[in-house]
Amino acid sequence: MIHPLKKPLLLLAIALLHPVSAQEKPADEAKKPDSKEAPEKKLEPVSIKSKVTIAGKSVPYTATTGKLILRDAKGAAKASVFHITYTRDGIEDTKNRPVMFAFNGGPGSSSVWLHLGILGPKRIAFPGDGTQPIDPPARLIDNDMSLLDVCDLVFIDPVSTGYSRAEKDGNPKDFHGLQSDINSVGDFIRIWITENKRWASPKYLCGESYGGIRAAGLAQHLQDRYGMSLNGVVLLSSLLDYRTLIGAQGSQLSDQVYLPTFATTAHFHKKITGDREAILKEAREFAFGDYGVALMKGNAISKEEKETVAAKLSKLTGIPAETWIRKSLRIDPSEFRKELLRDEGKVIGRFDARVAWASTAPNATSAEYDPSYSLAIGAFSTAMLAYLGDELGWKEDQPYEVLTGVGPWSYGSDNSIVNLTGRISSALRDNPKLRILVMGAHADLATPPEGVPYSLRQELDLPEDLRKQFTFTYYDAGHMFYINPPDLVKARADLVNFLKP
Repeated sequence: MIHPLKKPLLLLAIALLHPVSAQEKPADEAKKPDSKEAPEKKLEPVSIKSKVTIAGKSVPYTATTGKLILRDAKGAAKASVFHITYTRDGIEDTKNRPVMFAFNGGPGSSSVWLHLGILGPKRIAFPGDGTQPIDPPARLIDNDMSLLDVCDLVFIDPVSTGYSRAEKDGNPKDFHGLQSDINSVGDFIRIWITENKRWASPKYLCGESYGGIRAAGLAQHLQDRYGMSLNGVVLLSSLLDYRTLIGAQGSQLSDQVYLPTFATTAHFHKKITGDREAILKEAREFAFGDYGVALMKGNAISKEEKETVAAKLSKLTGIPAETWIRKSLRIDPSEFRKELLRDEGKVIGRFDARVAWASTAPNATSAEYDPSYSLAIGAFSTAMLAYLGDELGWKEDQPYEVLTGVGPWSYGSDNSIVNLTGRISSALRDNPKLRILVMGAHADLATPPEGVPYSLRQELDLPEDLRKQFTFTYYDAGHMFYINPPDLVKARADLVNFLKP
């Protein structure tokens, strides 16, 4: 792993919705949009009428595609934010009609994943359990698991993603940072709420991956800056504290956080046997118990204790004890992805560790690619572009940036690790009715599901009655667990229940 003091934070380590790991190509080397050039002409919003069957009932809706202009204090256009809004038709009084603002992460990702994977009225149908590739081109089907029957939806592409761009009087760098991103998305939400007369409606955020960092910051920002109290925040396959992901000399936290996911992944691939929930419980207790103690001893650990811990790690992960000993009881996720099925000549996915494809570098020590990313990126890109033009009626000449480089991203955190746990706790303190749904997945090696619970356990002064505002739920698949049909069904039930007053 890369030491966090040697490079700007997270370009150091991970762009969460970028295909590479810490050892591979950094996000700032990805293709960058020509974001300084304003569109040649302003495109007017486009609305279409349609309907979808959800829970056995026909739901008529209006889909509106457009760009919202963000302006500075003098009224100059700084950026245009591309968004797609779905509102259910026939709702005369919106005071009891929730609206959810959804965005993905990266940073540098459009909202296509949440849009066409789980929440919107259309989705991509992956074959089987979502671990096999689609025959191209990918097709969309009606999403009978959408939330549109119970909630209006607004999908936001942050500046430089999708079709969102800095305008000629703006600078892309002014939007590429932790707080500036929160400010711009917060400004978008405020303007959208005002223009659509939805201040009286229940309001929710849903952020996936780095979108959870954004959502945590927004929960506080919207409240403090605009007096907008939210009803709920969904942290989907997310994180709050980068220490849970970034391995560094002298810090063993990421090793502890990843261990339970190593165990559930090994169980899925039949490298260990037994009841998964019992194995998961054992792995959690060991990770934050004896394993953590052993790691803290560093090179002072005795040979006997190292061998005992390595044997337990082997039992929980299927990786030979000799390998754990050779690696000083520390195996990072990319090494694990390479080692688990090495004897079968396969490498497993980072976003979805259930996916296992042929290795192309059999002698490498770390995973050379992410088959779960390869499985998803083409399908989501193709389906989104076809949907925008063929069904939503939106066309522009510039490329739609599904994933793009926005580095160097400013984390505003000198010589420290970004941690937004305190912000969501502050929002909860000032708005005790705020509820937070944390959705984690057992095969997610990008943002392992133990990270957010750990971060929240460290909020030592958070009153017990406020801790009850958090709900945790888990799924079998990976980062985009919703491409697994049983998980999609469960996720809809969890979200519908969460939206109930």
